[in-house]
Amino acid sequence: MAEAFNSVELPVDKAERYAALADEVASVLEGEPDRTARMAVVAGMLAQSFPHFFWTGFYRVDPERPGELVLGPYQGTLGCLRIPFGKGVCGTAAQRRETVVVEDVHAFPGHIACDSRSASEIVCPVFDAAGALIAILDVDAEIPAAFDATDAEGLNRILAQTFSA
Repeated sequence: MAEAFNSVELPVDKAERYAALADEVASVLEGEPDRTARMAVVAGMLAQSFPHFFWTGFYRVDPERPGELVLGPYQGTLGCLRIPFGKGVCGTAAQRRETVVVEDVHAFPGHIACDSRSASEIVCPVFDAAGALIAILDVDAEIPAAFDATDAEGLNRILAQTFSA
C-alpha cells in the first residue's frame, strides 16, 4: 500500500517513491531562495515519506569554523551540535565529498552516537551551484542495512535539484 504525503500518493517501489518525492519537493520549493527553508522542507518531506527514517536532517558547513559541520534543520531526536570533518560518518562524508552508506553504524570506526538507537546511516554531501560543499544530509534508521544504492541515487537527485540548480 502506498503512503500519502499531503495530497500526493507515493509509490511503494523505492526508486519510484524517490522520483515522485523529487517532483513534490521541486514543486513545494519553487521560487524559494533561502537555503535554511529548503533544508527544512527536504528534511520534513523525507521524514514523512519513509517511515524507517529515524533521523533526517542537515549539518551545514560552518563558515566561521572551516572544517566543521554545525547542526541544521532536522526531524528526529536531538542531534549532535558540531562534527569536525573526518569524524564519524557525517565528517567522513564531508571530508571525502561523497555519499557514505553504513549498514551497521556500530562497526564504523569512529562512529559518533548522537542517539544509541541508530543502527544504519546514509550521509550525502550537499553542493551549491558552484560545486562548493555547503552541508551534508544525514539519514539514520533503527534497523541495520536500511540504505542502499537506490537511496543514494534518490537522495542525491533531490539534493542536486534542490541546492545545485
